[in-house]
Amino acid sequence: MNVRVVAPAAEGLASEEIIDGITVERFRYAPRRYEKLAYTGNMAQDVASSWSARLALLGFLGSDFAASVRARRSFEPDVLHSHWWFPSGVIGSWLSRMSHRPLVTTLHGTDVRLARSAAISRPLFRHVLQHSAAVTTVSSWLANEVSSLVPSVKPTIAPMPADTVRYSPGGRREMSRLLFVGRFTQQKGLEHLLRALSQMKRPAVMDVVGNGGDGERYRAMAQELCVADRVAWHGQLRSHQLAGLYRAATALVVPSIDEGLGLVAVEALLCETPVVAFRSGGLTDVIQDGRTGILVSPGDSAALAAALDAVIAEPERARTLGAAGRIYALANFAPESAAQRYSELYRHVLERSAS
Repeated sequence: MNVRVVAPAAEGLASEEIIDGITVERFRYAPRRYEKLAYTGNMAQDVASSWSARLALLGFLGSDFAASVRARRSFEPDVLHSHWWFPSGVIGSWLSRMSHRPLVTTLHGTDVRLARSAAISRPLFRHVLQHSAAVTTVSSWLANEVSSLVPSVKPTIAPMPADTVRYSPGGRREMSRLLFVGRFTQQKGLEHLLRALSQMKRPAVMDVVGNGGDGERYRAMAQELCVADRVAWHGQLRSHQLAGLYRAATALVVPSIDEGLGLVAVEALLCETPVVAFRSGGLTDVIQDGRTGILVSPGDSAALAAALDAVIAEPERARTLGAAGRIYALANFAPESAAQRYSELYRHVLERSAS
């Protein structure tokens, strides 16, 4: 299977490169200092709050369309595949109509939240989905969300793959060390974890990996809760550094609300690190409560604290959860599994378009 990728530019990324035999072309869409819309997960918030981001979005749409048209003409694909309904899915729907090629659209979570929270976006959301030959979501929860917004669309559930080579067990695991990985947004739930840390009966330290606009507020909150001396703030880390923290942690904590999937939970399981999370969103596809981790009610910091105390108090149980978690993650999130699912989907889409 031959694949060509068109993606937005960002600081530190080459305009064109070959990754694992796949050509990736990155388009410029604004002066360098304004090319900050992609790869952060905050596009909707940035565009809503900044005129410069709105202008950059206009450049994004135009440049994405032009780059996609050029790639289509030079590459002649049989299938178009867009990730996120906006903006890529919109571009994909235009290109699909122009080229008479079927479009597959994959939804990841932030884009579905946009359609759910902003009524003005829903006609365009419906347009993209109804002009897609197939729609996939990365979790069953997202599939249900999509069907509630557009009842005529029944998405295929196809989780994204994780790096099973980079994320693997090894090294020395610490006994009372927790790990949080995520952006500093309300949806990621760091405030619930800080409260839980202050309510735990067993002393624990915590590594926080991530960044975002609410960073200072969370640092102040840690001071107010008298846990600041037990929290290490690492900022954004490279994947090999993150793998080391997964392997050292007693547990990864994912206190997110309405998480699309929770790929960090998959990465932790691959390192045989048990996961404690809220029973919310796509996390229920990743964590089997009592088998590969522990799920508690969303927003309940006291229950989260009790679950973390239990993981620290029972190291043998934690090891069992982690070992079972790796087996489950390998079976469901290995690149080979994802490739097989999409290969079958593409074949089905082509057969339908030819009939």
